[in-house]
Formats: sequence, structure tokens, C-alpha cells
Amino acid sequence: MRGPLRRAPRGTPRRTRTNRRARTHRRGSAAIAALSVALAALVYAGPAATAAESDTVTGTRLYTPDPNPDALRQVIRLVRSGQYQDAARITAMIATPQAVWFGDQSPAEVEKLARDVARDADRRDAVPVFALYNIPGRDCSNYSAGGAANTAEYEAWIDAVARGIGSRDALVILEPDALALLPADCGQDDAEGTKTAARYAEVNYAVGKLEPLSGTRVYLDTGHPGWHTVSSIVPRLIKGGVLHASGFYTNASNYNTDDANSWYGKLISSCIAYVEGGGDVAACPNQWWPRADAQSWIDANVHVPASRMTHFVTDSSRNGQGPWTPPAGKYTDPQDWCNPPNRGLGARPTLRTGDPLQDARLWIKTPGESDGLCLRGTAGPEDPERGTVDPDAGDWFPQQALELVRYANPPVL
Repeated sequence: MRGPLRRAPRGTPRRTRTNRRARTHRRGSAAIAALSVALAALVYAGPAATAAESDTVTGTRLYTPDPNPDALRQVIRLVRSGQYQDAARITAMIATPQAVWFGDQSPAEVEKLARDVARDADRRDAVPVFALYNIPGRDCSNYSAGGAANTAEYEAWIDAVARGIGSRDALVILEPDALALLPADCGQDDAEGTKTAARYAEVNYAVGKLEPLSGTRVYLDTGHPGWHTVSSIVPRLIKGGVLHASGFYTNASNYNTDDANSWYGKLISSCIAYVEGGGDVAACPNQWWPRADAQSWIDANVHVPASRMTHFVTDSSRNGQGPWTPPAGKYTDPQDWCNPPNRGLGARPTLRTGDPLQDARLWIKTPGESDGLCLRGTAGPEDPERGTVDPDAGDWFPQQALELVRYANPPVL
């Protein structure tokens, strides 16, 4: 996700790849296990660094889905070329818990896929993270264009996801960009705001259908700390039904640091509590206030215990080196969100954040998958920062995958 009125590709799996992943589920999982053991032995001695960590509070762990088949192919190529450490790093990356993305499948397809993943996770005593990405008008019809044709089709799709999950545990990252990038934000609405009103109705429908499931927790979109101010995103969250959901998420597919994400989340949670108590959203501190001033405001105005405040989760999949700062004056549109160079994997996913408001730190974006064709204001077709044509959004990007593991913070091995 990106800044105001700019496209942030989600990296959503297209239907053909999603189905291929489902067919190769056990083969892919076995390949990960075998590669992890063999490559780790080649590079270092000790336990696997990427084993999904158990949560001593809930007794569960986060689920590791099947890898992108092209990731396994890259590992094989690296081994054959004698680049054992990079092969081990990529293996460690794809063996780390991360979200399963659904979008564009038919209701019958997504129901089966969701059920397969939910059952597999249940057998492993793990919690899957589902990133649902099928809202009508998705991504302002840009890089990751697609989604359901209309509200009725979307509701049928959400119904199918709900049937697939059933009573099993799941975290749902609901529709990245759905609230941070409304149809009205990208000039695709009419004067009456019909499409934006439909967007809110669709998000509310999804919350109402999924959150009541016995083991499901639903989180709503905020963009990221470099985009909407707190007073801008909070009304959207409330109108989208966040008070009936488990909370919200921030930094999906972006690069902001854990510190920036956690602080942004605290400010949003505090503002929601203040508004629910009758306060004016315009009075809430934003992420650019001096922190001491913002904390003083929270201390003076928010008296709700953390257990009763709105919680959040964050994405640390690619934030190990923080955001990319484009060369000054080099590009008319730097697209700092789009396959920026020399970024690294961030902290590993966990359900134990040490923050009473933060339910989890996740890898929402699938690291190693492209953000799309990044031209940075040039005529292209090559990405001028990389000297290559970037893969389509959601396709495996070997060059970026190597950067992510080499610049990972903390290291993957």
C-alpha cells in the first residue's frame, strides 16, 4: 500500500496460481521440509530458525501455507549453482508463517480452498491468516484490478469463505485498500457517492458474516502510517464496522517500521475510544505529532482499559530496512511502494507482541512476490531502479526475493 491516490499492488494470487497451489499442497509442504533440513545442514548447525513459534498464551501457532512454486524453483537453481546460503535463506523465508491470499475465485472454488487450508491448519494446531481481496472496484482498477462484479456477487463470495472456514480458527485480513482507497478517492464514484456507499456496505457485510464465526477474528484496512492521518482513517474504520470486528491492520504490503506501525495503531485505537466516548475525531493526535505530546493527550483523554479498546495487527513481511527513500529529483513519480530496492524481511510473525493492543505481527504480503510493473514516471518498460522489467503483481520476483533475505533484519539464518 502506498501514499494518497497512488497505487499499491497487493500481490494477490491470480486464479491459475491459487488453484495450482491447492493442487500441490502436500508436495509443496514436503518439499519445504526436505529443503529446510538439507539446506540448513549445509549452512549452519542448530535448530531451524524459521519454525513457526508456539504461543504460550493461546497454545497455537501461525500457519505456514504452500510456497509459490517459483520460489521452490529458485531454491533449486541456487543449489545447483552452489549458492547454498542464499538457497537456505529463501527456504527459510518460504517456511515462515504468512498469509494465504484469496481473490477472483468463484464461490465454489474459494469455499473449497478456504476449507482445505482451515482443515490443514487445524490438524497442525495452527492459525491461518486469510487475506481476502475480492472487493468490487479493487485497487481502483489499477495494478491489481479485478474483484467481484457487484455487491451481490461479493456477498455470495464472502458467504462461501465463511462456509469454508466454519468453526475453525482464522485471522482475516479483510480487503486491503478497501477503506484506505475508496472509490471516491480515485475519481471512480458518481456525484451521489454510490460506489463509496456500496463499498462501506460490502465491508460491513463481510464483518457481519465472518466475525461471528466461533474461531474467526476480522481486521479492517487502515493503509499505513505514511498515508492517512488518524483523524482521516478513524471515521472510515467506524463506518466500515470496526466496532463489530476484532480490530484493524496497518502496513499491509508496505515497508514502515515496527515502531511506526505500533505507534500508529495505538493512536488509532486511542482515537476510536475517544470518539466512542463522545469526543471529536478532529481533536485526536496524528502520527506526526511529537510523541510526548500525543502520549500526554492520550493520558488525559482516553481512560478505557486496553482490553476494551480496538486492537490491531501489523505487517512486518518486508520492513526490515524500513521505507525506501527515492533519489531526490530523479523521478516524476518514484513509486516508493513499488518493488523498492534493497529492502529486507522484517521481524518474524508472532502472536506474542508484548503490546496489549497489538494482537499479532504478521507477514501479510507474501515476501518475494512482485508489487507489479514499476516505471517510476518513465516510459519503461524497465524499472529504472533495477534495469529489468518487473514481474506482474503477485508473480515471483527472484531478484527481490534475494534482496529480502540478504537484507533481512533480523537475519533469517
